[in-house]
Amino acid sequence: MKQFLFVLFMLTVLPVWADSQPKETKKVCVDQKDKEGKPVTDAKGTVKQTCKTVKKHNKLPVSDQPPKK
Repeated sequence: MKQFLFVLFMLTVLPVWADSQPKETKKVCVDQKDKEGKPVTDAKGTVKQTCKTVKKHNKLPVSDQPPKK
């Protein structure tokens, strides 16, 4: 019985979860630096970068703040 309920639950939840809108992503790159703090370059002279893909978060609207005392 538990297995049947689990399968029924998964059949109802998975389509809703898979249908959710994908988050917007943004690629962020940072120059690599050595121990001395100088940029690391390759043989051609270009600076090596470390890139990551991060989710873009939307800021919530904020109502007027009361003045601080």
